Amino acid sequence: FPNVTEFHTLRINQPSGWFYTTDALRTLCDVWEKHGSGLTNMHGSTGDIVFLGCKTEVLEPILAELSHKWDLGGSGSNMRTPSCCVGPARCEWACYDTLDACYNITQHFQDELHRPFFPYKYKFKFAGCPNDCVASIARSDCSVIGTWRDEIQVNPDQITEYAKDMQAEICDLCPT
Repeated sequence: FPNVTEFHTLRINQPSGWFYTTDALRTLCDVWEKHGSGLTNMHGSTGDIVFLGCKTEVLEPILAELSHKWDLGGSGSNMRTPSCCVGPARCEWACYDTLDACYNITQHFQDELHRPFFPYKYKFKFAGCPNDCVASIARSDCSVIGTWRDEIQVNPDQITEYAKDMQAEICDLCPT
């Protein structure tokens, strides 16, 4: 990879839920092919689009070209780029609007992505339900996880039917 002799890394903020149009991806790739190595890491460990490898003299032209339509990601030692699951856009289990929450936090704290305010590499992640598709518990400092807020829904007939075969379905299959 001759274009990676000087290894500057750029991060681009992902949209909430990681939704892209093909035109947007094509534009990003064209800019990176023009100025950088062409190597990417889509969503890295932070959720950002990561552009791997460019020379120092092309940093300003890349940033100038990208800043018209995109936001730089949180690659410093302060707050990292917030991320979320697809939430109510595609998931029936979402208990709140993760896309809106992530967008609002990103907009409110955008300056803190690069200027000290939070502890070292602070990460927000928004999961719409306890399935935690975005791995917020494992990979963030502040997990916002949607939970059910209502009385527990129980079908006594299903419980009775399930319990009929408990000996055969559970106890008899136990290896101990």
